[in-house]
Amino acid sequence: MSAFDAFPLGQPAFISNILDRAAHLRSNDEKLFALESKPSSRAYVVHRDSLLVRREDDGVRALLTIDEALKFGANPGTIFLGLRDGAAVFGMGISQGAVEQLVGRDDVTVTELRGMAMQGVLPPEQLSAIAMAKSLVTWHQRHGYCANCGTRTGMKEGGWRRDCPSCKAEHFPRTDPVVIMLVTSGEKCLLGRQKQFPPGMYSCLAGFVEAAETIEDAARREIFEESGIRCTDVAYYMTQPWPYPSSLMIGCTARALNEDIVVDRAELEDARWFDRDEVRLMITRKHPNGLAGPHPFAIAHHLVGRWLHGADSGGA
Repeated sequence: MSAFDAFPLGQPAFISNILDRAAHLRSNDEKLFALESKPSSRAYVVHRDSLLVRREDDGVRALLTIDEALKFGANPGTIFLGLRDGAAVFGMGISQGAVEQLVGRDDVTVTELRGMAMQGVLPPEQLSAIAMAKSLVTWHQRHGYCANCGTRTGMKEGGWRRDCPSCKAEHFPRTDPVVIMLVTSGEKCLLGRQKQFPPGMYSCLAGFVEAAETIEDAARREIFEESGIRCTDVAYYMTQPWPYPSSLMIGCTARALNEDIVVDRAELEDARWFDRDEVRLMITRKHPNGLAGPHPFAIAHHLVGRWLHGADSGGA
């Protein structure tokens, strides 16, 4: 399966959730313990930006039995993600030491999630559940102590909350909103590249929404800060959960009011205008100079693809 088959237009990675989150079960510890011990229960095991997968004849399997996960060294503390066809699905972490013990084995590997998703190795319909596991495991690893008083906190609500035994503060996983924009001017669109991008790759401009800021204001501000382009007609397209570590990409379009680019070199290596024909070559990886657009698993690809298919982009 190619990336274009795995992520057709309008369907980036991490958006198709196969789970019933079953939030009513999170406060029932007895029920969760019983579900965890059932043979039908499964788990995704996360290590930093990677996923533990079982190698099989026809590929890899990310959804492990609880016994498999524990046998491979996953931490016993589980996060309840939800139900799939009535069976419980959990998220689990694994230590660096346990990962090192798996090196060289033929039956299991710990592989970077983004690469597997981009290559279509993992079933697209499972990526949202995997993203949930990754985001929550990462949050627990980073927020073990109370931000209010510094006391060690404990996992509650099936992993969806941490409580402080000292000051009684309750801590919840956070999701950081990020605006990502396709800026157009007539038959051209604005794309930029960051230093860490693969050689020749350009993508949409993006940035975090700040406190007390609307999505529209954040989009206009980020575009101007990074490129010197002022915009109007900011319009919402779609969102994409992004588990790096836990963001929500808010896809927008906007129409440029000027075309003179002033690149913020602290944010971008380059930014330029591209016409439709050149962007089409970039998206299909046929550009004569090796330039490329964003990968189909990312929302930026779908913003660009929608524009190429003639959809209205910010009133342009």
